[in-house]
Amino acid sequence: MATERTESVALVAVPFPAQGHLNQLLHLSLLVASRGLTVHYAAPAAQVRQARSRVHGWDPKALGSIQFHDLDVPAYESPAPDPTAPTPFPDHLIPMWEAFSTAASAPLAVLLRSLSATHRRVVVVYDRLNSFAAVEAARLDNGEAYGLQCVAISYHLAWLDSGNQLLRDHGLEYIPIDVTMSKEFVEYMFRTTAELQDEGGRGVASAVGLVMNTCRELEGDFIDAIAVHPSSMDQKIFAVGPLNPLLDGSTRTSGETRHECMEWLDAQPPASVLYVSFGTTSSFRGEQIVEMAAALKGSKQRFIWVLRDADRANIFADSGESRHDKLMTEFTTETEGTGLVITGWAPQLEILAHSSTAVFMSHCGWNSTLESLGHGKPILAWPMHSDQPWDAELLCKYLRVGLLVRPWKKYDQVVPAEAIQEVIEEAMLSENGMEMRQRAKVLGEAVRASVAKGGSSSQDMDNFIAYITR
Repeated sequence: MATERTESVALVAVPFPAQGHLNQLLHLSLLVASRGLTVHYAAPAAQVRQARSRVHGWDPKALGSIQFHDLDVPAYESPAPDPTAPTPFPDHLIPMWEAFSTAASAPLAVLLRSLSATHRRVVVVYDRLNSFAAVEAARLDNGEAYGLQCVAISYHLAWLDSGNQLLRDHGLEYIPIDVTMSKEFVEYMFRTTAELQDEGGRGVASAVGLVMNTCRELEGDFIDAIAVHPSSMDQKIFAVGPLNPLLDGSTRTSGETRHECMEWLDAQPPASVLYVSFGTTSSFRGEQIVEMAAALKGSKQRFIWVLRDADRANIFADSGESRHDKLMTEFTTETEGTGLVITGWAPQLEILAHSSTAVFMSHCGWNSTLESLGHGKPILAWPMHSDQPWDAELLCKYLRVGLLVRPWKKYDQVVPAEAIQEVIEEAMLSENGMEMRQRAKVLGEAVRASVAKGGSSSQDMDNFIAYITR
């Protein structure tokens, strides 16, 4: 009987076209599809290809359970990122985002109408940056929309109420979005929001609920605060994260060749490796890379360093060798046996899950934060932009599983090797670092329990599926 019910419901995932957002909605789509629902994933062609090529932690055959749809958008510029830009925000992606926000709603509407004619209900789960998807869902007689919260729910609460008692009690500082994002992106957001309001914006207002990539073990107090906030009181709330298939051990990758770094990790002692990676939207200046290399070498700690520039708008349009290849030749020779430098794509989920990995130096993007905490690994926080300064606050002050490498407000300053090395040594060698690593280990066990059968996130996923198939 349950199968008959789910077959009459179509779920349509509409991600925002940036790696961290594409990734979260694809993981959610795969989890929902694994429970027997018909799932559609709709994005521009290049980003569909990007999401499919970079997903890991799943058996490759699992992608066959999703129906992918290319949303036709006009051609856009795909410039290389500028490491010397005045702010670390990836403004070079704005032309692609502009093309997406102005053109994607029309092909999405066609897809939703076709599904509406053949299904009892069409459920649109949209990245909250894609408000147009909620508007299109509201145009259907049998459509309903749910926003996916792709960042920490505590960040959303801080944005709504920066003076909230919960924040004050823990000394948490919210930095406004117009400070942590570029002026160009803030203008883009306000422009797209204004255009939706001109159309009535009724879809956003009538969204049935909020699906959150978090869990009670990390943000329970904040989830409760959001649930009673005026902006959410009429909405259903589902905390279903972390959206990481490796946490419960049931969907591990099979049939794929392991990345060479995994064999290197296999040969290292337990909890001895520092993993360094700064995501897909940030690029370091050359002088900062020199200081980082000196810090890693000087610390004499084992490490994996993912050294790559921010994604272009179309990652498949890239050409030529990495600007880091020649620079790293001498450094790689000097640190042979101690460290590993990766200038391409790295299997982050598997690296963080590995028993040899001890600590993660990160930009504190929410995906990376969850992936690290889910495996009990503390974070050396180096926030770059957007919600990342808040995630560093949450890690260092609230959860107490992070050490700050560089305050966000000093984003335009080069951090000297000595300062970086000091934080690395504190995390890897000091008593304080050992205590932090133990707290992260305990927290990781609680997070993994949340997604296991009977855990809080697993139950919320059950409740979400039950509700949309009611």
